[in-house]
Amino acid sequence: MASMAENSPPPTPRQPPQPRRPRRRRVLRWAVALLAVGGLTAYLPWLWVVRQSDGHVHPVAEAPSADVTLVLGAGLTPNGRPSPYLAARLDVAKALLDAGKTQVLLVSGDNRTEDYDEPTAMRDYLVEQGVPAWRVVLDFAGRDTYDSCARAQRIFGVDRLLVVSQGYHVPRAVATCRALGVDAEAVGDWSVQPLSNGATWRWGEFRERGAAWKTAWDLLSHRDPVLGAPESGVRDALNRARP
Repeated sequence: MASMAENSPPPTPRQPPQPRRPRRRRVLRWAVALLAVGGLTAYLPWLWVVRQSDGHVHPVAEAPSADVTLVLGAGLTPNGRPSPYLAARLDVAKALLDAGKTQVLLVSGDNRTEDYDEPTAMRDYLVEQGVPAWRVVLDFAGRDTYDSCARAQRIFGVDRLLVVSQGYHVPRAVATCRALGVDAEAVGDWSVQPLSNGATWRWGEFRERGAAWKTAWDLLSHRDPVLGAPESGVRDALNRARP
């Protein structure tokens, strides 16, 4: 009689153990994926700015004509004069006026305190450069880009304009105006880029990525700027400019 061992099936060969994917590698892949998604999300507002402004930013010589040019504030020196960046914007606005591409300059800046008055300093600088004072309309509550664009339409009744700022800023400025329903084209200044070995300019470029988030929030929340009664300054100046 055969023994039980003789009747038993041969043992199944043991499979070699499958190598397990190291836990560290899985964690690393998840971390890379999350960083990629987070990075893309962080840039979404800026990507929107780039898309919305595409084809709407021009040099002075190629800028389309518009009756009104909106000049955004950019700070004053300690003695109350326009900063170099602001002076450069005003020089671009004057060039548009001299070229016959615009008729009225709407200078929009901060005047929330009595001793800080951007719009008046902007007008005074333009008048010193030979611009007739009646062609300059002052907006005293343009505290940021969103406010200036919104007030141009809601307070001054402007639905079409050129907007002037530095080259790194005009994409967001024109995108903001257009998102608010203003038919805007932009003209950028690049003349002050070498200042401070370019450090100030590079900081401005970096800051714009974060400022795009604020713009997105302002637009999505429909934030109201500082408002008040409608003003006729732009309309009156245009009536005077027309023959």
